[in-house]
Amino acid sequence: MPCLAFIALAVLACGCATRGSVRNVRSELAALRNEAALLRQADEQMSRETATALGEIKALEERVKDLTAVANRTTADVGRLNARLGETDESIKRIQAELTAKPVVAAVPPPAERPAREPVRPAQAESAYGAALATFRAREHGQAVLEFLDFIGRYPKHPLAANAQYWIGEAYYSQRDYRQALVEFQKVLEYPAANGKAADALLKMGLCYTNLREPTRANEVWTRVIGEHPSTEAAGHARSFLRNRRALAPGR
Repeated sequence: MPCLAFIALAVLACGCATRGSVRNVRSELAALRNEAALLRQADEQMSRETATALGEIKALEERVKDLTAVANRTTADVGRLNARLGETDESIKRIQAELTAKPVVAAVPPPAERPAREPVRPAQAESAYGAALATFRAREHGQAVLEFLDFIGRYPKHPLAANAQYWIGEAYYSQRDYRQALVEFQKVLEYPAANGKAADALLKMGLCYTNLREPTRANEVWTRVIGEHPSTEAAGHARSFLRNRRALAPGR
């Protein structure tokens, strides 16, 4: 713009300028002023846009920092969860080992098919019980049930009658017939003097409920073992089962 003004002055100085040339110069000057104004506006717009972009970049940087912090916390949480899952898996394995049933060898006859035998002399009671127990330990569970039933039928008030009833429950449990095992273990509790087998029967009832996927009822009978027979070995096992169950409960 200064150059054009100088040219205009030079033309006027030389006396060569006309009114038309002056108008042209003024028109050009006005156009240049408009162009300069537009350039200033564009520059101001660019400055505003640059400031806005810088603000957005700064906000994005802050967001990236926040997301990085969240990702780090998530990674730490995942690590803790993996460790907890490992502990849970070990607890499950221990419980499964405790709940593992004995191998199936012989089918236990249904309750309706239990045959009765002729009575024997009272002097043979302990011998008959020992023979039935030996049959059970030989894993001949079906035959063992028959022999224990025979013993109970002949000596219903014998001190070993509750024990015989308990082993009938064990025979069904070994065959994974948990419903019938529950029935048989419950009968142990009906004997006035169960010779310590009441606690064992309650403990096994809890395991039956566990296998039948009824954890609440399992907890109830294990709690009953601890309350009614606190100093027994069965109560110790019941406490262990309850601790493991609580450790595996959701939200812990």
